[in-house]
Amino acid sequence: MPSIKYPKEQLHRIKFTRLTSEQIAAKLVAAAPGPTCASPYSDALSGRSLTIVTDDGLTLHYTFHGERSLSVAEGGGAPIRAGYGALTLKQIAFFSHMVPGTQKGYSVAIDLDNHLATVFEVWFSGYVDNREVQRQIHYGYVEVTGRPPPTARHALTNRLEGKGYHWTQDNGFDTLEIYPSVLYSTFVELGLGGELCFCAPSDYVKLDDDLYLYSRVEAGFSGTLTLYALDVNEMRQAGVRLGFNQQDALQYDLFRGDGEMVGQIALFEPFDDEGTTIDLGNRPTTGTKGERPVYRPLLTSPPMTHAEVEAAVAKSISVFAPRNGMAGNELPVSTYLVGKALTVRYDGGPVLEYRFDAGEKLRWRPEGERRWREETYRAWEPAPDVIFFGHLLSGTPRHDCVAIAIDFGNGLTTCVHGMLGTPYMANEASRKTTFGIVEMDGLTPPQYLRHRFTDELVGRAMTWHYTKGLTSMHVYTTPWSYSWIIFLGNDAGGLEWSGPAQYVKLREDLYLFNWLEEACNGTLGVLVINTRMMHDCGIDYHVGKEGLTLGGIGAEARDAGRFDLRRFYGPKWT
Repeated sequence: MPSIKYPKEQLHRIKFTRLTSEQIAAKLVAAAPGPTCASPYSDALSGRSLTIVTDDGLTLHYTFHGERSLSVAEGGGAPIRAGYGALTLKQIAFFSHMVPGTQKGYSVAIDLDNHLATVFEVWFSGYVDNREVQRQIHYGYVEVTGRPPPTARHALTNRLEGKGYHWTQDNGFDTLEIYPSVLYSTFVELGLGGELCFCAPSDYVKLDDDLYLYSRVEAGFSGTLTLYALDVNEMRQAGVRLGFNQQDALQYDLFRGDGEMVGQIALFEPFDDEGTTIDLGNRPTTGTKGERPVYRPLLTSPPMTHAEVEAAVAKSISVFAPRNGMAGNELPVSTYLVGKALTVRYDGGPVLEYRFDAGEKLRWRPEGERRWREETYRAWEPAPDVIFFGHLLSGTPRHDCVAIAIDFGNGLTTCVHGMLGTPYMANEASRKTTFGIVEMDGLTPPQYLRHRFTDELVGRAMTWHYTKGLTSMHVYTTPWSYSWIIFLGNDAGGLEWSGPAQYVKLREDLYLFNWLEEACNGTLGVLVINTRMMHDCGIDYHVGKEGLTLGGIGAEARDAGRFDLRRFYGPKWT
């Protein structure tokens, strides 16, 4: 595994210590008594002895001495005494324990009626980031004297895909969780501000038509495992959280939660696909224990220094090169601006004068300067008399760009001003969004009216088809962030990432949307989304080892549904 050079702070600016294996081992001593729990522990297993046999060879022999102590023998090994905790959810007994003297443990769901069992084997220090919990799922059953082994098993499923819940837990967590993929999930910690959505590689296991197991590990963040059984009818959960918080303190607790469903969006797999196997398409795994497809952008797009960025820009600057995969469904390039002279005046921001000399050539200058500067630009007309265009600001120290929407029907304009570099990564874009007016002959701009930030898209899910073989789904999860999901070979939701975002209302059903691929590849994307036409147009602004690019984006959309999320946020931008 290659070494990872992380920036000083991690994703979304949350700092986590790179704990050593020795530090983790010392901290796990506190897990010996078993998980804590705010609710009463269950004694459903007290006094029982049972053997769990799994299909991949793991056998666990348990004796439960009470509601907090057990002995476990792995295969033919000697019994080891350990603390544990158990909760029940209907006929499911869920219990968790660590193995003393090791960095591994087990969390187990047993159906007390049909004796099926699913075991999550978990461990630390199994990846380059030692604090990241690894997990392997073992499917099997509990031996019953005089009965043959059952042939049924719990199994992976897509029956939770597309669902969204609001969970309130007895340990104080208040969380929105959305399951837009069979590989990942999105969550928003409302109790921690609720501004940003996060995503994590996840598992979904069907126990029966009412009951499921869900897990996620915050890979690239804290590394914490969240694993619970949930009842989709009564909307209750019982599970465990294992990991280290931002202060590096061990969190090992059972919890109960009550939920409400906040929506269900569309699935795109064939109707007879139950999700028992996952079609990874071009994302194969090697079969290593615990391995999953995990999006680790700081490995694929490592942070660059300022000197490396400058060298890359000197090497290549590409402005609206021939269409790439993200522009396969680009709107027709507009000549609406050709021959026009205008000024865009932004409140508290720049004032820029423009002369549009040809279809993709313009001149611009800051108000008050005499010298004109020439740029290549591209413009689209996403709605009647609304023009969206973008270009670089050549000669600026941070290789700036602007993406500008102008509504000639009312004289309003919004500018997203992009710049290279943040305090965290030199190859990461930053942006400033400003509102203003357009001044030109024959147009009288308003004095007070402006475009405005909005939360009207929050909760919506839309698929975006860029070109053959490249389709993603956006879930607009909070007023300040969103998630994007890339589909798998059978059109199930696959890998996912999240980033900060802004939403601006230009007109009814017309929005300016921008996002930052923060602590990722550093891209700034800016789109105008027309929800009547179900199409977008936009630009992406990015620097990498190969140079600086400003390119076009264009995709056709489908409405995938909506989650009822706006009520969880405030203040409202309406």
